Amino acid sequence: MSEEVRVDTVVVGAGNAALCAAIAAANEGADVLVLERAPEAKKGGNSFFTDGAIRFAFNNGLVDLRLVKQDMSEEEAAKIQVEPYTEENYWEDFNRMTEGKCDEELVRNLISNSFDTILWLKENGVAFEMNYDNQSFEQNGMYHFFGGNPMKVVDKGIGLMAFLNKRLEGLSVPVWYNSRATEVIQEKGRVTGVNVEKDGQTIQVHANSVILACGSFEGSKEMRGTYMGSQWAGAIVRGTEYNTGDGLSMALDAGGVKHGDWSDCHSISTDFNAPRVGDFEKPGDIFKKHSYPYGLMINTEGKRFVDEGADIRNYTYAKYGKEVLKQPGNKAYQVFDHQVRHLLRKEYELDEATKYEAKTLEELADQLDVAKENFFETVKAYNAAVQDGDFDPSKKDGKHTEGITPPKSNWAQELKEGPFYAFPVTCGITFNFGGVLVSQHGEVLDDQRKPIEGLYAAGEMVGGLFYHNYPGASGLMSGAVYGRLAGKAAAAFAKNDSTQV
Repeated sequence: MSEEVRVDTVVVGAGNAALCAAIAAANEGADVLVLERAPEAKKGGNSFFTDGAIRFAFNNGLVDLRLVKQDMSEEEAAKIQVEPYTEENYWEDFNRMTEGKCDEELVRNLISNSFDTILWLKENGVAFEMNYDNQSFEQNGMYHFFGGNPMKVVDKGIGLMAFLNKRLEGLSVPVWYNSRATEVIQEKGRVTGVNVEKDGQTIQVHANSVILACGSFEGSKEMRGTYMGSQWAGAIVRGTEYNTGDGLSMALDAGGVKHGDWSDCHSISTDFNAPRVGDFEKPGDIFKKHSYPYGLMINTEGKRFVDEGADIRNYTYAKYGKEVLKQPGNKAYQVFDHQVRHLLRKEYELDEATKYEAKTLEELADQLDVAKENFFETVKAYNAAVQDGDFDPSKKDGKHTEGITPPKSNWAQELKEGPFYAFPVTCGITFNFGGVLVSQHGEVLDDQRKPIEGLYAAGEMVGGLFYHNYPGASGLMSGAVYGRLAGKAAAAFAKNDSTQV
């Protein structure tokens, strides 16, 4: 291999955002090279580990969904009940989840491009299906979809990366694995390429445009400690171990600026015995535990610490991981009784799920690492606080508690009918909310909000979208939207600036 390579556009990373960027650039006629730090056997970034759900606006309800899944039969369609999820609905969810702190320009840009980007993904070979398992309830032969997130990619994140890689191969775009980009090269303020460590040598890849889409810093204990606090050393890394902030460091060194909340992240309740980093032999987001709204979360001191029923799981799961991290030993138990056992999601049935089961609460407590007296008192106080009402898992039912802290705002039923079940959970970090400032086209901006010529970013590196919380499945959408936009813009810049290579 020569020590110098020339292309129009180089993409750093090989997850969803990166491959969308590479495909978009290649579709525009650019000569593209993809660089991936991981070995080929561990390709796909965090995207590989997702459950494939992707949130987009569909203003016309099922009519729009059938444009995405064109093989939906009339029989299937007749059994689907789904309300339109408009661009304004999407914005309201984003604004509410982030407590009004999100960058409105970037978020509205994401939202307005979401449906077109789904169709673009479909045109580029990505297949979608209805998310029956996790986003609907069957009642009287009808499937009622809720939460504005009714579709997912076929075969989850594994399928998404397979579809995108197949399209990349069809476009003859090469991917270098075991290739770590270390520096963005610039001359007179313009990007001219990147330095790459590959097979023990440093290679200069000359390019008119560079797209950084190689994740945030959740895989770096050092950076988590610096920006988030020492307690985050105890968090499980749910995805790839290769997201250690390389792209963010390169962007900042090239003149970019931080944007968004670098002290916060997307984190969830995951199986206490899950692998410490993403296991490529067991992908597909199988260790998550997302049915907590129908039960109680109790720490090792025997106490509740969150309102399990504050909202549907789509709007609480990404912030409750950090609440588990705050508990003694970074540990809690999700506790259920027989009344709701049939409602638990499929991940609770897997062989990989750590589970305790007993006929009585006393027998269950004997198996758990909890302060038993507090545990029984917590359950007793909770049961006494449950108010009358109709339990309805298909919506926020208002069946709540009164007189206890924290309350349970929805789906409050007495925990009383054996057998009883407990699932130990800890905190799993997905990605960090902090990134760099970009334009609506994915251009990396400097401290004067001017583009750094030839430099683009996408995916987790886009800062300013998420604060405090996260509308479920908007991460893959953000990656696809800003990947596609950055790819198109980078290709156009490269072709218009060919004298710089």
